Amino acid sequence: MIRILTICTGNVCRSPMAERLLQQKFDEIRPGLFEVRSAGIQALAGKPMDARAEGLLHVLGGNSDGFVARQLQEMHLANVDLVLAMGVEHRDRILNLMPRLLKRTFTVRELARMVDAIAADPQLEVPEGTSDHEVEYRWKRLPHLAALKRYETRPVDPLEDEIVDPYRRDDDVYRQMVHDLVPALDRLVDFERSYHQSA
Repeated sequence: MIRILTICTGNVCRSPMAERLLQQKFDEIRPGLFEVRSAGIQALAGKPMDARAEGLLHVLGGNSDGFVARQLQEMHLANVDLVLAMGVEHRDRILNLMPRLLKRTFTVRELARMVDAIAADPQLEVPEGTSDHEVEYRWKRLPHLAALKRYETRPVDPLEDEIVDPYRRDDDVYRQMVHDLVPALDRLVDFERSYHQSA
């Protein structure tokens, strides 16, 4: 099992959208092998997904059934393979809480850039294969490979690491969230899909 945790502030807009879209897309490739969950650093615990974010999720083909916001706790970080933060603030909060996760914690846009850099580097050996064991090994190695690219993929503009927070803002900001988030998620999914297409 590959365990991924997505993190934002309230856990009602950005991180649940990332959770549900990633889970759906990974299930299309390898059902049952990925577990994607989410939490918030100041969660609106017990609340359902924000209605406008939920509507956009449904437009994108995602499903919000049963979603309930939860407050980030240390136990949520105990066995994760990868933490995907929606912004630098969330990434830093995770590292303050559990410094040992340094090489497994990224903003989602940051990791998407790193995956591109890994794919473009013939010197890096990315584990191949499509068995459960091989896929798990690839994703357990990915954060280490990505960390090697952390410096060279640093953004010129720090905003390139952020997914805009739309909560209680205009519809345009919700659309901007989707514009920021979905291409990064797709890049991570395409990274895995490429190994199955070439198999």
